[in-house]
Amino acid sequence: MHGISAFRPFLRSALLAGVMLAGFAAAPLAAQGWQGGVESQPLAPPQMEGPVEDPDSPPGGAGVPSIMEDPDAGGPRAPAQAPAEVPGQATVGPSGDIEVIQPPEQKIENRTAEFSGLDKITGRITSFDVAINETVQFGALRITPRACYTRPESEQQNTTGFVEIQEIALDGKVQPLFGGWMFASSPGLHGVEHPIYDVWLTDCKQTAPVIASPGGQQ
Repeated sequence: MHGISAFRPFLRSALLAGVMLAGFAAAPLAAQGWQGGVESQPLAPPQMEGPVEDPDSPPGGAGVPSIMEDPDAGGPRAPAQAPAEVPGQATVGPSGDIEVIQPPEQKIENRTAEFSGLDKITGRITSFDVAINETVQFGALRITPRACYTRPESEQQNTTGFVEIQEIALDGKVQPLFGGWMFASSPGLHGVEHPIYDVWLTDCKQTAPVIASPGGQQ
C-alpha cells in the first residue's frame, strides 16, 4: 500500500501530460476543418500504349475470330486442295468456262497389220497382211510394221500403225524411204512418196497374216 501511494503522483502527472499533448495535436486539425475519416483523391488514368479495345468487343478485336470459338484460329492452316478431276465430268475452270475432262484413250495392240499397195504403172491394187516386226516386199518396197493399234468397239475407231518402208534401188542397195505413223482413216496424211508404188494402212487384227491377194484394176 505504501508503494502504490508513492506511485500515484507520478501516474497523475503522466495522464495530464498525455491530455495536453492530445489537445495540441487536435487543435491544428480542427483549424483546417478536418472532421475525421480518411481523405481520398482520384488517381490519374493509367497511360497505355497502342489502341484501346472496346471492353464489350469479343476477345481478339473486331473481325478476329475468338480462340474460344475456333480452337484452330491461331494455328497454321493447310492450303486448300482442289477437288480431284474425274474423267468424263464437266467442271468450271478458273475463268468461269465449263471444261469437260476427256477419258484416257484405250489402245489395243494387234499382231498383224493390213495394207493395200498400188502399182501406178499397171493400176493394180494388192491387199496383204504383215506380222508385227516382220518384213514383206511389195514391188521394190520392203514394208516392216512396228506397231498396230485399234480402239475398243465402244469408242470411236482410229486405227494407227508405225511403219518402216525401205526401197530397193536398181543397183541392189536398200535405202530408207518412209518411217512414221500411218492412219487408216486418212491414208494421204502420211503417205509414201514413190513414183511407181503407193502403200497405205487399212486395218489391224489379232489373227495371223494371210496370203496376199491381188485386187481389181483402176
